[in-house]
Amino acid sequence: MIRKLSLLFAGALMGATAVGLVYGPPSSPANAAGSETYRQLAIFGDIFERVRAQYVTPPDEKALVESAINGMLVSLDPHSSYLNAEAAKDMRVQTKGEFGGLGIEVTMENDLVKVITPIDDTPAMRAGVLAGDLISEIDGEEVRGLTLEQAVDRMRGAVNTPIELTILREGADRPMKITIVRDIIKVKAVKYRVEKDVGYLKITSFTEQTFDDLSTAIKDIRSKIPGDQLKGYVLDLRLNPGGLLDQAISVSDAFLENGEIVSTRGREERDIQRFSANPGDDTGGKPIIVLINGGSASASEIVAGALQDRRRATVLGTQSFGKGSVQTIIPLQDSAALRLTTALYYTPAGRSIQGKGITPDIRVEEPLPDELKGRDLTRGESDLRGHIKGQEEDDNGSGSIAYVPPDPKDDVQFNYALSLLRGEKTDPAFPPNPDKAVLNQ
Repeated sequence: MIRKLSLLFAGALMGATAVGLVYGPPSSPANAAGSETYRQLAIFGDIFERVRAQYVTPPDEKALVESAINGMLVSLDPHSSYLNAEAAKDMRVQTKGEFGGLGIEVTMENDLVKVITPIDDTPAMRAGVLAGDLISEIDGEEVRGLTLEQAVDRMRGAVNTPIELTILREGADRPMKITIVRDIIKVKAVKYRVEKDVGYLKITSFTEQTFDDLSTAIKDIRSKIPGDQLKGYVLDLRLNPGGLLDQAISVSDAFLENGEIVSTRGREERDIQRFSANPGDDTGGKPIIVLINGGSASASEIVAGALQDRRRATVLGTQSFGKGSVQTIIPLQDSAALRLTTALYYTPAGRSIQGKGITPDIRVEEPLPDELKGRDLTRGESDLRGHIKGQEEDDNGSGSIAYVPPDPKDDVQFNYALSLLRGEKTDPAFPPNPDKAVLNQ
């Protein structure tokens, strides 16, 4: 069993940066700062005091300090930053993949919170919340005027605490008030289904739940499709912004029998760490096609790169995001934290993904619907201002369009993968030849 790491990678999806972390101090101490550095810090202290004492209106001193810290970190790269107590808490919730809440997927519509769907076996479903319901009040407070994030934050809370929702439902002659008791909600990191003779596995993020969800999904698929009829698996990593390193390693290990999965390399040579697979392939060696696009970042690139280099899977789609750096989360006073880039990661062949991304074995573009044509949906690390230039980064940069059709029937990349697995299409890259694995010896 691979040892547990509290390590998370950062990616970016649809314009928002998802950040990653490892708890603890950097692996190598830096040399002491020189006298000139301390002189500059003294100048900073003098400026801060003058702003605090003489600015035209009394400034928020805490905000001043946070802005100064973030200004310093932003000058390093796009993924280093300061996390105040609230941001650090949110980060831990996202990493854990579970929280105290109601169990509904929501969006904003006409200034109200709209329920997309209640999640099975959750307080919301048991209380009778339905897809399409509009939430107008939360504990008597109007939803209008709140952002979606603010509304979601109000619905989350301690387990076993009640919350009252005022719901507008189509067909109901008046608003309904429903009291729900919060419970632990586990976010499914893996969605799956059976496509006749193919197993479909979509990993949405790499949280603490991902590997367990994946194992459950593979077992269920194998129980529903007889081994001699199962053509293989589609592993969908599109729009996956990344997550925990140990989960990316475990997911890769589920499909590999042995060999290196990924390595991380910091400032010093002694900082190199290598992570390898253990014997046993959970899929029984069935063919795998991995789907990627411009929304596939960080931990998802680790999985795609490992399976590609070891010739365990064929990667299909478009260029991935290209986020190949590691962030260390260093706890600070008052529950705050410092997120600092401390290393880069490399595929089994010794490739740095930073600023380059994973190039698919089979390039298949996903057409945009008419309503999205003309919009810039291309995402890539190399487009981020101040990003660390990768060793293999070139003029083409990284990333591609980050779009997946909501209806599988319209999904060109997915259906191309199905056709390959079923033998309806052929390509020299499928199935891959494990004897031609490109490894860093």
